[in-house]
Amino acid sequence: MNGAHLHLITNHLPIVGVIIGTLVLMTGFILKKDQIKQTALGINIFSAVTSLFAFFTGEEAEEVVEEMHGISETLIHIHEEYAELFFSLSLILGAVSIITLYLSVKASKCAKHGFIITLALSFALLFVGKQVGTSGGEIRHSEIRTGNAVYNEVR
Repeated sequence: MNGAHLHLITNHLPIVGVIIGTLVLMTGFILKKDQIKQTALGINIFSAVTSLFAFFTGEEAEEVVEEMHGISETLIHIHEEYAELFFSLSLILGAVSIITLYLSVKASKCAKHGFIITLALSFALLFVGKQVGTSGGEIRHSEIRTGNAVYNEVR
């Protein structure tokens, strides 16, 4: 197993985790159930932890694919930029989720604000997650690339 393989195994977990966490959190808001919202916080924390693996295997994956014919250095750079943003926001979401979970378990009135902040961060992360996933896929999957000139540069 090489670095690219390890990256491919781990990179979907944080993105899918954020999607599921957001859906569960929205369900908790709709049903007005703190236990469901707390479950969403746990999913967000899991997603933040898995983002560590995805992010830190990215460099090894780059070393493997940049030697391959037809790989665009520009696409790799674009993906790295989105990955750094996703990673940072994921860690922030994880930290806010931990704090909100603590406040919720302690039945603090501030937990309500934590849930709202968590939901807002989740929506932001959904957008960035889409960008990082698509940009990563475009590195090896020419069939999903757009027609921009930047995508046509290959090594």
